[in-house]
Amino acid sequence: MIRSNKHTDRCDCNILHHDVVEKVRAHMPDKGDMQDISELFKVFGDFTRVKIISALMHSEMCVCDIAALLNMTKSAISHQLRVLKQARLVKFRRDGKVVFYSLDDRHIKNIFEQAHSHIKE
Repeated sequence: MIRSNKHTDRCDCNILHHDVVEKVRAHMPDKGDMQDISELFKVFGDFTRVKIISALMHSEMCVCDIAALLNMTKSAISHQLRVLKQARLVKFRRDGKVVFYSLDDRHIKNIFEQAHSHIKE
């Protein structure tokens, strides 16, 4: 019979690899940047926002079109677009009375494509 140790993922050594710790510390983003990265992933953590980003990867769209595509209310879509705008993930342009939304820049599409590629591995 094989016994399993509950703590096999725990490091019991007393050696601290100072050189490794300092090398890694020098390459880590500063605290403010890490906080911003954390907030970015929180925005990506909502299913509706992910669906909106996925749609906007293919075409700019108005609220009415996004709502029809996702079978949601315009109010619900507008709320999520506001969150995405505040996070600088989407931008908008006016054409008369119609407001069209699109991804803010190529980075958003890259992040989304990388995530999609990762889950498909």
